[in-house]
Amino acid sequence: MKKQNVRTLSLILCIFSYLLVGAAVFVALESDTESARKRMLEHKRAELRRKYRFTDGDYQELERVLRQAEPHRAGTQWRFAGSFYFAITVITTIGYGHAAPGTDAGKLFCMLYAGLGIPLTLVMFQSLGERMNTGVRFLLSRMKRALGLQRTEISTQNMVLVGVLSCLGTLCVGAAAFSHFESWTFFHAYYYCFITLTTIGFGDFVALQKKEDLQENQPYVLFSFIYILLGLTVIGAFLNLVLQPRTPGSHLRMQKHLCRLQRELRVLQDSCGHCVLLPAQHTICWTQLHHTQEISVNIV
Repeated sequence: MKKQNVRTLSLILCIFSYLLVGAAVFVALESDTESARKRMLEHKRAELRRKYRFTDGDYQELERVLRQAEPHRAGTQWRFAGSFYFAITVITTIGYGHAAPGTDAGKLFCMLYAGLGIPLTLVMFQSLGERMNTGVRFLLSRMKRALGLQRTEISTQNMVLVGVLSCLGTLCVGAAAFSHFESWTFFHAYYYCFITLTTIGFGDFVALQKKEDLQENQPYVLFSFIYILLGLTVIGAFLNLVLQPRTPGSHLRMQKHLCRLQRELRVLQDSCGHCVLLPAQHTICWTQLHHTQEISVNIV
């Protein structure tokens, strides 16, 4: 069996095992709490029905009205601020579920809008991530030069460390802000930021859903929009760094190639007396003493 097929099969088995472990852990953590909440709700429902003499039909109608009223707590959803918020959750695939189109025309446009917007958004975040990583490499290199370090090249380990710290910093800043604006605990705000920026978007915690926030608290609305977009850029840059494709065995082949070039250089230097290495252009140049000749080897 080919190595690539073995690798693919191993990944499938690994993910399936990971799913089984996750399911078992969630059952252990959440099952008892779910049962307790269900019993509490049933008790509260029976108490309300006795107190207000609801019939089954009346109570079902009340539940339906409450569910439909839920998205309107933050104010009118389909004005510009609410619609812009909804558009962000669509093209970034966050999809909180706090609002949804109510008309058939709105549902049709949402499908068309997402079909074009999601690929464009993914390409944009990938490009922004590449530019951000390039800028970080440049800054780290300048810092190493300023500190007088001999080796100024930036390793993948350096970039991964910076990426992890950037992600943690972004999550902590968001958690501090949302815990203030939403009166959540820091842990719940951190959980909201993580679920949002990983585009899981459960919808159990959604910002801008307090009374009339979308219309009356414009600075907070602006901060939320900017935070989501910048946070997704930071996470995208880190994922672009970690998940960038690597050819199996390419590092070993590069080492062998460099060793062979070093041996050839020593031979040329011994026979002709002069050798110049230009690492910035990844070329190796050799000049004879009696007449000038340049040999360039591109290191791919």
